[in-house]
Amino acid sequence: MKKLVLAYSGGLDTSYCAVHLSKDKGFEVHAVSVNTGGFDQNEIDSIEAKAYKMGVTNYTNIDAVTTFYDKVVKYLIYGNVLKNNTYPLSVSAERIVQAIEVINYARSINAEYIAHGSTGAGNDQVRFDMIFQTLAPTIQIITPIRDQKLSREEEIEYLVKNGVDMSWQKAKYSINKGLWGTSVGGDETLTSDMPLPETAYPSQLSKEGEEKVVLTFEKGEFVGLNGEKNNPQKNIELLNHIASAYAIGRDIHVGDTIVGIKGRVGFEAAASLIIIKAHHLLEKHTLTKWQLQHKEYLASFYGMHLHEGQYLDPVMRNIEAFLESSQEQVSGDVTVSLKPYHFTLDGIKSKHDLMNAKFGSYGEMNKGWSADEAKGFIKILGNQNKIYQQVNTK
Repeated sequence: MKKLVLAYSGGLDTSYCAVHLSKDKGFEVHAVSVNTGGFDQNEIDSIEAKAYKMGVTNYTNIDAVTTFYDKVVKYLIYGNVLKNNTYPLSVSAERIVQAIEVINYARSINAEYIAHGSTGAGNDQVRFDMIFQTLAPTIQIITPIRDQKLSREEEIEYLVKNGVDMSWQKAKYSINKGLWGTSVGGDETLTSDMPLPETAYPSQLSKEGEEKVVLTFEKGEFVGLNGEKNNPQKNIELLNHIASAYAIGRDIHVGDTIVGIKGRVGFEAAASLIIIKAHHLLEKHTLTKWQLQHKEYLASFYGMHLHEGQYLDPVMRNIEAFLESSQEQVSGDVTVSLKPYHFTLDGIKSKHDLMNAKFGSYGEMNKGWSADEAKGFIKILGNQNKIYQQVNTK
């Protein structure tokens, strides 16, 4: 039998792929799921049981939470990356790591074929295909849903006909949960004017009042929460648990898809937004103005290339090297106040704080130069504009 690896989520599309490829096409199907956060053991066990019901030869779940943080999330924090100043790239960032893990697994078992359940209208088909064909150009990519242009009803009818009569009732809202956030899609996100209702979000408001949390960063990495040290990915999970009780981190992102159409998606990313904003505040105190300026546009390029599936381009390693280098002095504590539906940044403490009173206080007192030195500096600083105006003013 021809050995095939299927990127398997347990949903309708990948379930159709599993049955169709094994029963109709005669493949030896090896189903693989990649956990980039958000799945407990019970959910993994449920996906595995479902995979075997679909007739797969083997099922494997790859724990890639640490890999996801090390390879991607860390740099999204370093760069304070928010797509269109809104979205922390929760799902698109996951897809890259999932694609890499799946293709590495396929190569490890010498599979000749690899499949995924993406449609022809979304971003994921681009991300998966680009990673697969770059890392393993000799492995053939098979995409039944895209190639056959199947409707949801046709997939369900096929599965029932083949003895897989499970509850395929479409959920009112599609939820995709991971370490770096949860996406929420529904009828409202297919429009341009309707908001998602409160009940669509997976975390509901369960706390009132105000709660302060302290985030500790060392060289840009989130290493401590409320004085307790832990690895960054664990701290992200802990902070998300605390902050989601305040229903923090909800928004709707409007963006341009890779295939050229506008898209709208809701998301809930309490920890991501708090960490990015806290980290950025710490950078404002510890980096020079030129570091901040150049970081901003490089981080924007990084986020865009990641979203577009260009993770394997060597320019991404170049930008990562710059971002990591910029974090040398980004260490300290940031205090954040959590409140229902929002948070505020209180301030920072850092031994690298450049807002140091011994050099003067902005708008108050200068200790580093004389009045005459200030006048001379201003005169020379304005010299180019003065010359331009005098030469070109009629």
